[in-house]
Amino acid sequence: MGNTVSTSVIRRLPRYYRFLQELMNNGIIRISSRELSEKMGFTASQIRQDFNCFGGFGQQGYGYNVSELHAEIGKILGVDKGYKTILIGAGNLGRAIATHMNFDARGCKLIGIFDVNPELANVEVGNLKIMHTDKIESFCNENSPVIAILCIPKESAQEIADTLVKHGIKAFWNFSHCDLKPTFNDIIVENAHLGDSLMTMVYNVNASSDN
Repeated sequence: MGNTVSTSVIRRLPRYYRFLQELMNNGIIRISSRELSEKMGFTASQIRQDFNCFGGFGQQGYGYNVSELHAEIGKILGVDKGYKTILIGAGNLGRAIATHMNFDARGCKLIGIFDVNPELANVEVGNLKIMHTDKIESFCNENSPVIAILCIPKESAQEIADTLVKHGIKAFWNFSHCDLKPTFNDIIVENAHLGDSLMTMVYNVNASSDN
């Protein structure tokens, strides 16, 4: 599926999923593509095209059953998979992600947190105790995590990523202020640059103020 569906469509799926959950919370049972377009800012045609990438889910004259569409998109996203996940770097950002991200609702299960600072060893974050990074390799060998979240300095990110791949990690959610380029095939990398998002917003503020 990932080879045939465009990245732009895939990146819209979590927004559909989140928005449909809000509709369910508000007791909405069904909705048309036109109503979805008015609420989400996409065109009705774009919404239908996106859903048709996965076979289409609506009925002519009825629209979409909200709970069924939510469940189907969740299945496509894999939110029920519970992929074993570890987090490297228990600084402010790492702890915030570990504490506030609902991993279970997003297809992941956080099973380990690591940091190079020995003073953080055994400090509890959520329901997990931070472990020193010298235990990462043995932990991976024993527990077979699939995903790693990197909240570490960019200087050490690539080396740690390459080591983790050798021990079974298949995907990275990378907050290390650099674009990871694993030297292995078939590794999935999502480079998350919060600063880029902020600057995009500032650009739009700046552009609107020039008008």
